[in-house]
Amino acid sequence: MESELKSINPQPAADQQPEPEPDDSPLLKSDPKTPEPETQIPVSSQTIEEMEQKYAAYVRHDVYGTMGRAELPLTEKILLGLGLVLLLPIRVVAGTIVLVSYYLICRVCTAFLAPNTEDEQEDYAHMGGWRRAVIIQSGRFLSRVLLFVFGFYWIVETGRSSEIEGESDNETASGDQSQTEELERPGAIISNHVSYLDILYHMSSSFPSFVAKRSVAKLPLVGLISKCLGCVYVQRELKASNFKGVSGVVNDRIREAHQSPFAPKMMLFPEGTTTNGDYLLPFKTGAFLAKAPVLPVILRYPYHRFSPAWDSISGVRHVVLLLSQFVNHIEVTRLPVYHPSEQEREDPKLYAENVRLYRS
Repeated sequence: MESELKSINPQPAADQQPEPEPDDSPLLKSDPKTPEPETQIPVSSQTIEEMEQKYAAYVRHDVYGTMGRAELPLTEKILLGLGLVLLLPIRVVAGTIVLVSYYLICRVCTAFLAPNTEDEQEDYAHMGGWRRAVIIQSGRFLSRVLLFVFGFYWIVETGRSSEIEGESDNETASGDQSQTEELERPGAIISNHVSYLDILYHMSSSFPSFVAKRSVAKLPLVGLISKCLGCVYVQRELKASNFKGVSGVVNDRIREAHQSPFAPKMMLFPEGTTTNGDYLLPFKTGAFLAKAPVLPVILRYPYHRFSPAWDSISGVRHVVLLLSQFVNHIEVTRLPVYHPSEQEREDPKLYAENVRLYRS
């Protein structure tokens, strides 16, 4: 670098006359192989600032730092060591028991039944009677138990919860009341996406259907549970071949949930990815193509040591650190149902952006 700097500085010579006009000209370009340091430094600084702003939604600010690999202070090392010895084994065993228990419940309730295979999907969400009731009630209860096992002893909830619950045993009203309830009933629940823990909370709260990779249906234990949830599977690796089909299924599910209290609710994360929870990314329009009302829900995970946000950290490391933390916190805010205007119905991008602004 020193040699390069020397090469671009004018060297006085007895037999060479300096040309001040080209040197002073702003249109003078340096050798492309040797960029001028005066322009290189501010460009680099500007690029770093732009990158920090661009990826700010994925930066961890807890004591464990980026990727969960920061150098820990002595106090944190002691607390982590105690958590690894005292909490992690117990929570892993207890969580496994809860998961297997619910899998067995789903296995019993779906015994001798064929799943719904319409639209290249596979689920048990539309079955009725005692089987569906057992799956929903036990799923909500055991999801809350699993959150308790993970250290979420209290969940602070604010806002209107009646729109989310919408239990079928309350749907015995007159015709006018039924029409009013249909207008107030959201077609989908819209939530920010911070962690895989979001799914557990929403299962304990409203037991909705999610959009998931098709490979999830083949996972041990979780595969059957996802079918009982009524998940809509998408082959993301082959998006071009079946994206419209999946989008159509989601829109049909949203309209059905809006019109019928017995239909499974749809839960969508319009950001499309997880963040650190401090930012709200632009919404994708998929959740708003059905033109149905939506129920916005905001999730926050306050923390002192380890952030439950799953942003720039590996899955195994995140689970280990999460289960080694003595207490975890979650705060939930439910906003009123958002009803789109006629202009928003015709413009999904406008609808998505207005809901995003409504949430923020």
